[in-house]
Amino acid sequence: MHYKEYKSILSPKNGMNIYRGCSHGCIYCDSRSKCYQMKHQFEDIEVKKNAPQMLEMELLRKRKKCMVGTGAMGDPYIELEEKLCYTRQCIEIIDRYGFGLAIQTKSNRILRDIDLLKSINKKSKCVVQLTLTTYDEDMCRIIEPNVSTTKERFEALKIFRDNGIPTVVWLTPFLPYINDTEENIRGLLKYCIEAKVYGIISFGIGLTLREGNREFFYNKLDEKFPQLKQKYIDKFGYSYICNSDNHNRLMKILNMECKKHGIICNPNSIFSYMHTYESKIESNQLSLF
Repeated sequence: MHYKEYKSILSPKNGMNIYRGCSHGCIYCDSRSKCYQMKHQFEDIEVKKNAPQMLEMELLRKRKKCMVGTGAMGDPYIELEEKLCYTRQCIEIIDRYGFGLAIQTKSNRILRDIDLLKSINKKSKCVVQLTLTTYDEDMCRIIEPNVSTTKERFEALKIFRDNGIPTVVWLTPFLPYINDTEENIRGLLKYCIEAKVYGIISFGIGLTLREGNREFFYNKLDEKFPQLKQKYIDKFGYSYICNSDNHNRLMKILNMECKKHGIICNPNSIFSYMHTYESKIESNQLSLF
């Protein structure tokens, strides 16, 4: 871990990443790709030392309230967060100034901050996004070794459901020859249906590989799944998109189940929902008249 001072934290679309790098150890992680120009070892996590202060200043300068997003490139609930509480400090600021929040993680550590998430959702909108990839708990420990298990994330989804906080699940990635099976996707969909998630985001049954994350992934295949690396090389070469042979069949199942249970599965519709700020206080005031 190391600290670095930054001059700003919010992107033009109001996204932020408090940490750069990760300790989850997911074998498929796209954030390892060289295109993101991380100039330090991925596990040597860079902490934006003045993140809460920067966020407060930038929110105070905004003329209109908006949704603030976090977690797209760096999980806000890595193990370091237990000690540093930078994510909690930033959420406190978002809550204090009445902004909305769309937060993405793979960790049930997010439950620590449910008091703040409920407060934000009461005044505006808080959307919690959790990634699910593997229904089988043993397989989960292999491909996502340092993350809350799938069942633990499912239990978190139910807690958010019971507290009226909308949730979105990212069903991705599905690794060819590993977790790209009907049994896996139906198990994950069962969790989503029971948790009454608002939406499911999936861009297909497969994964993406490019320079940086491809090498790490192949090394892990050699370690965890001997013989598979050559199958990937033979089938995908240096392709960025590596779709499963089961792509069409499993996507059909996903879309049918979402339609049947009223779950939004159009990515553009979900992103629009997560980026649209709502003021419940103003709505309640107008309803009085």
